[in-house]
Amino acid sequence: MTETATAAASGAAATERFRSRQRTGSGDAGTERVDTLVTEVLAAVHDVIRRHRVGYAEYDALKSWMIQVGLDGEWPLFLDVWLEHVVEEVASEHRLGSKGTIEGPYYVPGSPLFTGEATLPMREGEPGVPLLFRGRVTAVDGTPLAGARVEMWHADAEGFYSRYAPGLPEWNLRGTVATDERGGFAVRTVEPAPYQIPTDGSCGRLIAAAGWHAWRPAHLHLKVSAPGHQPITTQLYFRGTSHVEDDIASAVKPELILSPVAAANGTGREVAYDFVLDPA
Repeated sequence: MTETATAAASGAAATERFRSRQRTGSGDAGTERVDTLVTEVLAAVHDVIRRHRVGYAEYDALKSWMIQVGLDGEWPLFLDVWLEHVVEEVASEHRLGSKGTIEGPYYVPGSPLFTGEATLPMREGEPGVPLLFRGRVTAVDGTPLAGARVEMWHADAEGFYSRYAPGLPEWNLRGTVATDERGGFAVRTVEPAPYQIPTDGSCGRLIAAAGWHAWRPAHLHLKVSAPGHQPITTQLYFRGTSHVEDDIASAVKPELILSPVAAANGTGREVAYDFVLDPA
């Protein structure tokens, strides 16, 4: 059994990976934009303080908690769980193709590459229900996108991610598949488990203080890209599993819920899902 990942270790890894890569987009907004956004955010906070009569005891508790979030390395976790879904909604509202959702803190670029069909790297006897995930990647007009890249990563049957939990092989349940000439792909893996975000750090203390739960529903992470098209980052969920209706990260969309069926070979389950990419 995998040793439990700690919030400190997961937070440190997520922070380091965020620092090591640069998301597409501008990080040098002009002074007018910064002034507008910061002023309005502060005004909203000021309004909450006034309406709820926040005093120094609560203010000092907030300062202490915010300092500890940084010391725990949990700002990526906090932002990805409670804010990213709104940023994604705004950033992708123009899309005509498939729906996206949050990336989350556990993405690692450079996973092993396969073509057409693949079995994700996994341990011998990897626990979990076998899953065949297949589909096609097309343009908005239906043109198959041969050579598109389908990156996939997910938690194991105990809710742990490789690179973020000790004891797992480097690329466990992570891989990239290049589509065939028809835009098709097929991936053999195991169904992931629902999991709690780390609760032994600052985010966990917030969850406990607010009386929330810390659960994310079982899901597959995917990044799909093709030359001349806008890449998409998404997650796919499983109908009927726990916390699809009350995801702590608010990332579930109806279009992203899968309905697997019994596999044709009698082992595990299978599901098909097609990705439609907008032009660049």
